[in-house]
Amino acid sequence: MRYIKKQKVPPEFTQWKAEENEDWQPFWNSKATNFQNPQKQIVHQSLLKEQGYICCYCQRRIDLNNSHIEHFKPKDEDYYPELSLEYNNFLASCQKENKSTDHCGHAKDNWYDEKLMVSPLEENCGEYFSYTEFGEILPSKNKEKNESAKTTIDKLGLDIRKLRNERRGAIEGLFAEIELSRENIEIYIRKLDQVNDEGQYDKFCNVLIYILKQYI
Repeated sequence: MRYIKKQKVPPEFTQWKAEENEDWQPFWNSKATNFQNPQKQIVHQSLLKEQGYICCYCQRRIDLNNSHIEHFKPKDEDYYPELSLEYNNFLASCQKENKSTDHCGHAKDNWYDEKLMVSPLEENCGEYFSYTEFGEILPSKNKEKNESAKTTIDKLGLDIRKLRNERRGAIEGLFAEIELSRENIEIYIRKLDQVNDEGQYDKFCNVLIYILKQYI
């Protein structure tokens, strides 16, 4: 998980909501929404850009075609309906609507626990997790963070075989590319810690940074 710094709300979204009147109200609930394109796509693209085109939870590379707008705090009537159209409650998560639900936003579904959910909107969220060269994600050894990390990994399916294999492949590709001298490692960490010319982070960038730091 990598910290996401929320940016300005797209003005098109603000304007769309401001059109509310006695005869028309914007809504998004578990059954339906009138939040449609072009405003929805503009918001989706804004989320992708502020996340560097990686999933808010697992850090897979995402775009408009393989991701969905995720409500960090669930929008359904029994949870946080008042946040259903709040931009700061939106994230971009991998897996398109109505597709696989085995990890990340769709696996999370309506689960949210303020004390046990590690939030990518917290600056220190990366400190809750550690990784192995086999692609496993593990809770931090810090006792204060351990329970939250364990629960988040479980509820979001972050250590399922598919994701472990993808992370392991990225780690193996990294080792094939880089000579493990201190200087090279530090240069590569700086590269991984920023977006490229297209505004994209490398997939699993925080995972690779964690692994590389073990060699310094």
